[in-house]
Amino acid sequence: MRFYWLMSLVVLGACQAARVESTVEPSTAVVTRARAAFRSGQFNTALVEFRKLQFELGPADSLIAAVRYYVAECMFQTGDLATAGLAFQKVAEEFPTSEYASLALLRAGDAYLRAWKRPDVDATSGQTAFAAYRELMGRYPGTDAAARAQSRIAQLNEWFAEKGYKTGTFYMRRKAYDSAILYFKDIVASYPDTKLVPQSLLRLVDIYKVIGYVEERKETCANLRRYYPQAPGLASRCPVETSADGG
Repeated sequence: MRFYWLMSLVVLGACQAARVESTVEPSTAVVTRARAAFRSGQFNTALVEFRKLQFELGPADSLIAAVRYYVAECMFQTGDLATAGLAFQKVAEEFPTSEYASLALLRAGDAYLRAWKRPDVDATSGQTAFAAYRELMGRYPGTDAAARAQSRIAQLNEWFAEKGYKTGTFYMRRKAYDSAILYFKDIVASYPDTKLVPQSLLRLVDIYKVIGYVEERKETCANLRRYYPQAPGLASRCPVETSADGG
């Protein structure tokens, strides 16, 4: 009798365990639901789901890289840019061979780039974005993410040049010519493909005329004529030399 009683307890326990197991939703189903919420723009809902999975899945689980990536993406979409940037970078660091590594570095740069709202404010976020894009191009050359990073770097360089140009103009207006020269020269040297290079050279011509740097002015005018012959204001700032005009 005691034997049958023990067996019934074992069977009952097994049935209860089976019922408990049957109520546990498979991770793949949760991922599918979370992704559906993400695609429909319900980023806060998706973030809750992905965060739960992040703590439920083991580090060796095949889904963990995707889950960690989408946690960062949800934070990006909800405006938590600084945290998202760090989270994307951790995905690339911890899952360097996953399909999400290169994209995570791209999105890390995007998060920092979006945080740099205007060229005339502190450029720390822009510099961090630049570093992330450069890291991506170095670690994953030839990928689609690396190609997209290159275009982002071009955008950043335009902003860096604009920031330098505004600072140079600030010093120029206050007749701090040495400081202004440094900023305009840096634009020409560091961001040669940006649209503000010819304008920076013209500013240098103006400064050299004011402070009497004849040779520097001649050299800068020659570079303008050679590389930027259509620059607005070139003819008036750099008239063609004659025997009576030393330039």
